[in-house]
Amino acid sequence: MDMESKLGKELRDIITSLDFIKPEDIPAIELYMDQVTTFMESHLAHNKRNEEDKIMTKTMINNYTKNNLLPPPNKKRYTKEHLVLLIYIYYLKNLLSINDIQALLEPMIEHYYQPDDKKTLNIDEIYRGLYHYQHDHFDDVIENIASACDQAAELYPPEKNKYMYDMSLISLLSFDVYIKKKYIERLIDDMHKERTKKDKTSEKEKTKAAEKGKAGAPDPEKKKNAEKTKADK
Repeated sequence: MDMESKLGKELRDIITSLDFIKPEDIPAIELYMDQVTTFMESHLAHNKRNEEDKIMTKTMINNYTKNNLLPPPNKKRYTKEHLVLLIYIYYLKNLLSINDIQALLEPMIEHYYQPDDKKTLNIDEIYRGLYHYQHDHFDDVIENIASACDQAAELYPPEKNKYMYDMSLISLLSFDVYIKKKYIERLIDDMHKERTKKDKTSEKEKTKAAEKGKAGAPDPEKKKNAEKTKADK
């Protein structure tokens, strides 16, 4: 087996060894906290780097709710939408800050509270679409890593200096992740700016409406005097 095919097999083995939660595996019924943590643990256990690591704990979930990353449960029960949001948080927290995740998920969380007849987004359908698209394009990820391996091998052939090859490969992959992370942060910053702009516009509209209503309302003192004059007559 040549190096290229060996690498491809190694990458595929890594990917296939990871756990991913299929959309159809997410319960449609509401779950209590213990059931939620058990579900996350059982479906993502192989992603742990160390055996003692925890996928999701009660404390984590409560903190996500306190930080507005997750809507509060309904009578201590968590819906399918809660689980989808927790899956997003699980992956995003390895890359983004709590504030960034909150800004990213805020529109979906607000949408969660909309009446069914006013909902234009379906959290479950969004997850389903992204899940299948990403899994259909695993080869793109493999090709990207393989390209970095080739570049590292040009600098330091692994058969001559394995340490420098590994060091170069890790540096190249890290730089790729760093650039993508900075771009993600830029996108989230733009989302935050747009949200702030909309909030300010909405606040101005409310202020104008209040001032307009106040201007059109009768003066209480004048009304009182008019009623007194009428009574005197």
